[in-house]
Amino acid sequence: MTAGKTQPDNAEIEAMFKAGAHFGYSRARRHSSVRPYLYGAKNGVDIIDLAETAKMLDAAKARMMELGKLGKTVLFVGTKKEIRDIVQGVAESLSMPYVAERWVGGILTNWSEIKKRTERLKELTDKFAKGELEKYTKKERLLFEREMAKLDAEFGGIVTLEGAPATLVIVDPREEHIAVEEGLKMKIETIALMNSDCNANQITYPILANDSALESVKYFTEVLRDAYQAGVKSRAA
Repeated sequence: MTAGKTQPDNAEIEAMFKAGAHFGYSRARRHSSVRPYLYGAKNGVDIIDLAETAKMLDAAKARMMELGKLGKTVLFVGTKKEIRDIVQGVAESLSMPYVAERWVGGILTNWSEIKKRTERLKELTDKFAKGELEKYTKKERLLFEREMAKLDAEFGGIVTLEGAPATLVIVDPREEHIAVEEGLKMKIETIALMNSDCNANQITYPILANDSALESVKYFTEVLRDAYQAGVKSRAA
């Protein structure tokens, strides 16, 4: 390895360390699939080997860059309360769909039915914007507004989704197990930020790191975002 190559790797590992990416969960919660990527344990808590994480991240970045170059749709998924705003913000910065509130079963496996709900949301939103709901009674308008609010909470992030995405980017696949299961069933590849309690064998591009700490989630999702944007720019060049 050349000196020129070592420095960026060291800087990347240092950035991950500062973000708290190396903190896993207790050994009792460890999934056997992550054992090769652990540095050790301290006070019963797994410590993630960030050199291994860097390799995983490189593979995920390369794939995101390729997706950006091809103009493919990526669906971001992260519904844990503490990180959902980060996931939504990254997705919106790429004009990509996202699920940040709750994964509604069938988004991938029963898309035809889910599409009806997103179309209904678009219809109500359009009518509301044009003032077309004003002709109804106050009680009727209230019912429409409640329906729109419910639909927006469940499907607002995927109204731009026209079909199966090329890839799912997931924060904490253990938490988002339904999304993972649907992706596997539909043979949709996954990139996932996952801690030591997750099954790496279920993920196409696993990135083993702290998936709960805000700084860690922010770091990795922004790196993936930047990789996609770099791919888009290379296509335009």
